[in-house]
Amino acid sequence: MKLSADLKAFEDRIGYHFARPELLVRALTHGSVSSPTRADNQRLEFLGDRVLGLVMAEALLKHDTSASEGQLAPRFNALVRKEACAEVAREIDLGAVLKLGRSEMLSGGRRKQALLGDAMEAVIAAVYRDAGFDVARDMVLRLWGRRITTVEADARDAKTVLQEWAQARGLQPPKYSQVRRSGPDHAPEFTIEAQLSTGEAARATAGSKRQAEQSAAKALLEKVGGAD
Repeated sequence: MKLSADLKAFEDRIGYHFARPELLVRALTHGSVSSPTRADNQRLEFLGDRVLGLVMAEALLKHDTSASEGQLAPRFNALVRKEACAEVAREIDLGAVLKLGRSEMLSGGRRKQALLGDAMEAVIAAVYRDAGFDVARDMVLRLWGRRITTVEADARDAKTVLQEWAQARGLQPPKYSQVRRSGPDHAPEFTIEAQLSTGEAARATAGSKRQAEQSAAKALLEKVGGAD
């Protein structure tokens, strides 16, 4: 198989050229454009998630030889979660080479966090299948770069931090409520409000309830000075 110019450019961006280019094509094929003769990237995504996890676990242990499991776990989660994968995918412009069905393209699929994160994991698996773990690890470490050494020592998610901040002050756990849902069914937008029992509140909008809640919690932490 001969790759198109845009896929060759993508190989340059990830720093790896495939011996079996069909693996790269599959990694970039979303289910919306798959067919009986054209497999999507779901199985590669499943594998890539595990490869990424092992790479990050090893890297964190090497970086901080004295950290406890309790310290390592939140750092690990911060590095492997879908948001982190999507962030790396944006940096290498993965969205530009995603193979999507018409409906996904029209709904902004090339910018969707879930699609980008899934495809990033699939690309990792494709490299692993093509060249083995060592090469896949080298690519991941290169693409994740300083994230590994600068990940916050306490990388808990914003909702957890906000809840612990409230409890430490004798407050009730924060409440989250959906203020608005907009957009078409295939590309919804959720506006969530996070509120403390003191009445302090903050809102955020995102393409999923989970992300909107996280963003609202972060905004509320910054508002009350609990993000320091």
